[in-house]
Amino acid sequence: MAIESHPLDATFAALSDPTRRAILARLALGEATVSELMQPFALSQPTISKHLKVLEHAGLIEGGRDAQRRPRRLRAEAMKDAADWIERFRDQWDRRFDNLDRHLAATKKET
Repeated sequence: MAIESHPLDATFAALSDPTRRAILARLALGEATVSELMQPFALSQPTISKHLKVLEHAGLIEGGRDAQRRPRRLRAEAMKDAADWIERFRDQWDRRFDNLDRHLAATKKET
């Protein structure tokens, strides 16, 4: 019996790699070709292409076609799904930080 994975599993797996995060940061500035995406890295074209496939599988980027160019572009809506999932925990984190602030302030007054 195969276990179905949640779409966010592929997103967070893709985001777990620093090279892929750097590629996403570059694509946030605008579309780019594989050659342009390779420039800041000491990686081969096949290695960058593998990273791009992971990002495409996760739905974080998409490829296009412009004459001979095949630029990649960011799919912001996929990033929004991950951000929305994380946002659900913000209230809990904020409450914990507020409690810590109160505790530290009370401790400081005692000393």
